Amino acid sequence: MSKVDRILDKYSARVYKNRKLHIIEKTEDNHEISANTRTIPGIMTNRGCCYAGCKGVVLGPIKDVAIITHGPIGCGFYSWGTRRNKARGDKHTKNFVEYCFSTDMQEPDIVFGGEKKLKQAIKEVVEIFDPDAIMICATCPVGLIGDDIHAVAAEAEKLYNRKVVAFSCEGYKGVSQSGGHHIANNGLMRHIIGTGDRVPTKYSINILGEYNIGGDAWEVERILKRIGYDIVVNIPGDSSIHEIENAHIAHLNLVQCHRSINYVADMLKDKYGTSWLKVNFIGVSSTVKSLRDIARYFNDPELTARTEEVIAEELAAIHDEMEYYKSKLKGKTAALFVGGSRSHHYQKLLKDFGVETIMAGYEFAHRDDYEGREVLPFIKEDADSKNIESLRIEKDERRYRLYLSEEQYEKLRKEIPLDYYEGMIKDMEKGTIIIDDMNHFETEEIIRILKPDIFFSGIKDKYVIQKAGILSRQLHSYDYSGPYAGFNGAVNFGRDVLMGLTTPAWGLVKAPWKNSPMIEGHLQEVV
Repeated sequence: MSKVDRILDKYSARVYKNRKLHIIEKTEDNHEISANTRTIPGIMTNRGCCYAGCKGVVLGPIKDVAIITHGPIGCGFYSWGTRRNKARGDKHTKNFVEYCFSTDMQEPDIVFGGEKKLKQAIKEVVEIFDPDAIMICATCPVGLIGDDIHAVAAEAEKLYNRKVVAFSCEGYKGVSQSGGHHIANNGLMRHIIGTGDRVPTKYSINILGEYNIGGDAWEVERILKRIGYDIVVNIPGDSSIHEIENAHIAHLNLVQCHRSINYVADMLKDKYGTSWLKVNFIGVSSTVKSLRDIARYFNDPELTARTEEVIAEELAAIHDEMEYYKSKLKGKTAALFVGGSRSHHYQKLLKDFGVETIMAGYEFAHRDDYEGREVLPFIKEDADSKNIESLRIEKDERRYRLYLSEEQYEKLRKEIPLDYYEGMIKDMEKGTIIIDDMNHFETEEIIRILKPDIFFSGIKDKYVIQKAGILSRQLHSYDYSGPYAGFNGAVNFGRDVLMGLTTPAWGLVKAPWKNSPMIEGHLQEVV
């Protein structure tokens, strides 16, 4: 029996048939995996909702915007309290990342409508906090009762003389969080990006899809600024509305998280001619490769020399610590099930320490995240496209510009990942498991069958892993540690993983049902 069949062995025939398409074992052959489909009702999926992807992921880290959740307080609190997007305000830029704004809809608001309450919330936010911009994010009840948040936003924008943008990101829209990313990207492109008037300077870049969890963006920016790059904006971590307005002026977009921000990268290319480069600043070897790829794009001997100088200095500074952690971690095995592109990115960092990845998967990926963008022409219309708008982008004749000639572009894209993402599967070893939309039952089966030394997860599935006696480090907020990006981040990561593996507290915990034959017998009956 194959590893996949062993994992799915206890399913009914109907569920087995569905889940078999979402789990594959890597072989020499090219594989097709089913992704971006709706979860089977009743299965305990670890996915988030469309609202979580829009407000919690893409918009939430923008520091000087007051983001009002129009809906029950639980939605706003969840999207705010489970992430660690760090941001710094100053005398010129306010910082509202630590605040949770919500209309706190109650039953009467659901019955009679919540537009009046939303207008009052906007009024109070303006009077108390005076933000430069306001964003409104809708949750499930709003879409069901029909509150016109876009009309309220348009009225408030005129009344208070500031940007007010509404996002119809009700939780049930699309397949999962990915739909919310799409909606947020559309809103930024339609209302914010391209409205600034900053003049570009030499080596101007944007970083797209870096969320500054635990300070990751600050570490990446430190390295890039050492080399000499002008960072126009990091979208969205520690960014301001005015920085985002100028995103169109950059000479190159660096895409860190493909899944959450690829929509903006593609739209910026279509409208302004800005190429994007897939990078990965998680892992020492990956960071080095990304820095060299960026220098290759600009093709300036002085910049290239400075890049190599910085790389050499950074590697020398962390060499001893990296070697120590590698000597302790080499030979360990890991499983990864995280959102965005992290399940791919962190395999590179684990490899730097000699840790083997035996399973990896995504909560809300599309097929191109697994197989690479070359499969895009062959993907049928997905569930997201049925109720999430795809903007029709037209070329901006006045501001459209190409940094590279067509000949330079075609030659360079054969050498570096320009406007291309290879996906996760190509980098995985033969015999490893790739899984899409894993649920709690499958988590337990994978732990039982594959026996990883450490399981990297999201927030919801972290605790079932720990209760199984396996160390779990969750990569959505780094368990209050970080940064993990760049050179110094790699050292932090090695320290935290070794600390967890040498303090095996969870392996000493015994689940309550293992102490009670009656409970254990009842659970077996239910299964």
